[in-house]
Amino acid sequence: MWSVFRKEINHFLSSLIGYIAVIVFLLATGLFIWFFPDTSVLEYGYASLESLFYLAPWIFMFLIPAITMRSFAEEVNTGTIELLVTKPLTDLQIVGGKYLAAVLLVLLALIPTLLYFFSVSKLGAPPGNIDTGATWGSYIGLLLIGATFASIGIFASAITRNQIVAFILAVFLCFFIYVGFDYISRLPVFFAGLDSLIEQIGIDAHYRSISRGVVDSRDLIYFGSIITAFILFTKLALESRKW
Repeated sequence: MWSVFRKEINHFLSSLIGYIAVIVFLLATGLFIWFFPDTSVLEYGYASLESLFYLAPWIFMFLIPAITMRSFAEEVNTGTIELLVTKPLTDLQIVGGKYLAAVLLVLLALIPTLLYFFSVSKLGAPPGNIDTGATWGSYIGLLLIGATFASIGIFASAITRNQIVAFILAVFLCFFIYVGFDYISRLPVFFAGLDSLIEQIGIDAHYRSISRGVVDSRDLIYFGSIITAFILFTKLALESRKW
């Protein structure tokens, strides 16, 4: 698994993919936090990173599928998938290596945003007047969302050889699992009395829960279950190529 992980990381860092992903994420979030009047913390007048934590999942929704769309689709198109599956690695190790590489890239994109946290903290009156618990909870939530989107992106890449199709499919699945169930829960004509249960199926409800600063085991189990499910789906898709 670690050989696949190193190969993927080297590919990200030896090309522009990893650098562009991190730069795009930091540029987009930086503009919204500091420059755009409607979301700027300077205009808001309150020491908070709410705009970052609201915007980041939507950026991840497009950025992570763009990173993961080549994971298996490119291997199939270039024929290297045959070499990969003949190595002394299980399908789960191959999937795990590619998945962990994508998650590491998400983490590398989040780490520089800590500068935003320290900057906003210093701007508070008095300095340090920021809800630290909610901030760290939101960071944990963002990492879990990024990890979930990465598992979805890897799966989408494994079921098609076309990278564009993989990207579009991953974006759709990320969008639907993130806010789709929240929208469905608002249709009482069809789901009267089940709105709360349906809302809990989506990511957004659990992200909002963690963002309050309380890391509930139910939220961690939810994210872990979604990630595990898509990793197993990816393993199944990889195995199906041998049939």
